[in-house]
Amino acid sequence: MKQRMSSEFIFQVFALLITVVVVHAIYVGAIRPSADAQLQQQAEQQAAGMEVTSNRSIVVVIRDFEQEACFILLFWALAIMGYKGRKTLRERELLERSLLDIPEGTSVLPEDAREFSRTLEALPEHEQDYLLPRTLLSALQRFATTGSIQAVSDTVKENCEAESDRLDSEMSMVRYIAWAIPSIGFIGTVRGIGDALGQAYKAVEGDISGVTASLGVAFNSTFVALMLSIIIMFCLHQLQLSQERLVLDCQRHVDKKLMRFLVAH
Repeated sequence: MKQRMSSEFIFQVFALLITVVVVHAIYVGAIRPSADAQLQQQAEQQAAGMEVTSNRSIVVVIRDFEQEACFILLFWALAIMGYKGRKTLRERELLERSLLDIPEGTSVLPEDAREFSRTLEALPEHEQDYLLPRTLLSALQRFATTGSIQAVSDTVKENCEAESDRLDSEMSMVRYIAWAIPSIGFIGTVRGIGDALGQAYKAVEGDISGVTASLGVAFNSTFVALMLSIIIMFCLHQLQLSQERLVLDCQRHVDKKLMRFLVAH
């Protein structure tokens, strides 16, 4: 368990570093130069008294630092959820395998539990840490110790509930990111409105270009942040749904493949 948490933490750190480097490189190399060129063209058209073509290009909408931070958090959250989703799929693959080959009509007594446990203990170490093998092994060990089917049922239920709580707690970082992105967007809104108010004297003199540019920063940052938070929350709910289904399917698998064969003295 500690090794799994350590590898996941290392993955999250490297995913964050890579995301920062890649997103910043794209912004510096492509997005900001293109947005600055378009804004410069509009400024020249306005200075020449020409009709300004106000194109709300995507690069102009996402050019500011708040939007860059939002995209970094978005891709970091997607990387974390992708890691957890891949692990969930691997655990689900075990549900298709016959970890306990108990023939129909066989009765499993408490003294037989140790023999079936050896099959689970022979699995690769990383698979032993998955929910289904852990639950089956705990059930067999409890049955060998107590000989009580009710105690086995309670053990299976406790394992699945503990796993559900653990999976939920491990999503706290993604939920924090989903909260942080709109907050960063509101920071951009406050910054833009503050800049617009600081240039109010120019608007009084008839030059409203600075005010409109600052208000554009305010509204663009909020717009981008809210759109990205919608994407994260959708992916988060889909991942949580797959994890909840895994826990429920695991519990049903144990009932079908083990519980109905147990016979107490």
